[in-house]
Amino acid sequence: MLSITSQYLARFRRLHEDGGAPDVLPVTGAQRRFVLVRSMDPAGRPDLVPMFFSFPRGTVDLRRLASAARRLAALHPVLRARPDVLRGTPVLRLARPDVPVVRVAPAPGESAATAVRRVLHDWSPEGAPLRLFLVPDGPDRAPEGPDTAPGGPDGPREVLAVVLEHTACDGQSLARIVEELGAAYAAGPGADGPSPTDVAAELDAYREAVLLQLDAEERAGSPAALAYWGDRLRAVRERAAVPPQQPARPGAAAGTLPSGSAERRIPAPDTGTSFPQLLDACRAAATVLYGKAHVLPLGYPWGGRPPGAAPVLGCFLNTVVFPTATGTAPAAPEETAGAWWDDLDHAAAPFDTVVHAARTAGSAWTGRLDGLLTVDDARRRPALRLDGVPGREIHIDGRPVRGPFAVSVTQGPELALRMVWDRAVHSDGTAEDAFAALTDALRAPALTAG
Repeated sequence: MLSITSQYLARFRRLHEDGGAPDVLPVTGAQRRFVLVRSMDPAGRPDLVPMFFSFPRGTVDLRRLASAARRLAALHPVLRARPDVLRGTPVLRLARPDVPVVRVAPAPGESAATAVRRVLHDWSPEGAPLRLFLVPDGPDRAPEGPDTAPGGPDGPREVLAVVLEHTACDGQSLARIVEELGAAYAAGPGADGPSPTDVAAELDAYREAVLLQLDAEERAGSPAALAYWGDRLRAVRERAAVPPQQPARPGAAAGTLPSGSAERRIPAPDTGTSFPQLLDACRAAATVLYGKAHVLPLGYPWGGRPPGAAPVLGCFLNTVVFPTATGTAPAAPEETAGAWWDDLDHAAAPFDTVVHAARTAGSAWTGRLDGLLTVDDARRRPALRLDGVPGREIHIDGRPVRGPFAVSVTQGPELALRMVWDRAVHSDGTAEDAFAALTDALRAPALTAG
């Protein structure tokens, strides 16, 4: 029987053999997952990846920013492509390089955070995968003082939201988008766009990278890999109930927003914190959230561009599943590390293939994740600089989240820990206790909740 990736490639090739799809591109296994998530959402909403930057008020020139964003979309195919399903086959359909750049006017009494949540809530499923929003933050006039003048540290601010659909990017793309957007902004609105030769070369490089990725995924879906994941995930079953579909209320009070959050910065160990240590810390949090004696699906992104592929923008990182046994600590740290290294030997198998393997082996797992772990390196997360002015990256809490809980870790001189949770699944009290268990497992001090 053909693997899921083999079947997908056969269907995609038939589209081109019939001559009816010259403007479409294939999708990676990671993109297939996000297209599926989008199709299962009642409103057809995509997964969004937002970055928020705070600038001194008046820094951002929208005309200049729009010109810079259009030049990026003209060069990178994935920034001007729209997810589509053609004859039952997920694809990306190329479109014009149109990037909305919008100045958002907060309603009376509306904070910048609430205004941002509102525009993200109103995101139209049809449209560009990259959109930018500029929102004034705080009062137009601050109390007088040396630090409150325009451009001063306590002066009026504005928040720039750079938002992408997840089908257009992964964690390895974000730093490059920030760097190229800043460089294009510095070039000014009169700068030339990419030449037709550059555009064609980037399109060829992107198509080749995706086909190389699909070739790697096809090989990774071997019978041996399916047997491995079937055995590894046979006992997995998600515990979180599917939350009821409720309309998000962007302007709700903090305690009634759809998600809660907690964060903490702790000193980083001299030797660093290994990924298996983070998995065990998530195990401690999951035990508080779901109780003992369960085997839960915890997902984390892993991978990169396939060998021989150009470093194109796109969504290539696979979601790997770690079976998280709650209420049981490993006999030694090496136990988790050994299992994790074995998983990485089979980490190229696409997510949908892994779900199929688990269910074929007898698992009742539906493919939903009970938690998600992402890890970043502070050195690879540059600030967005607009004409020499660095933006301070900030968080905007209270946005809807896809999963029951998610942990993000940024490694650097400090270990920045952050957890968000769906309030329709977990109460704030339980989630805060879970975050405390996570920080304790990493020898952290007590919680700061938000």
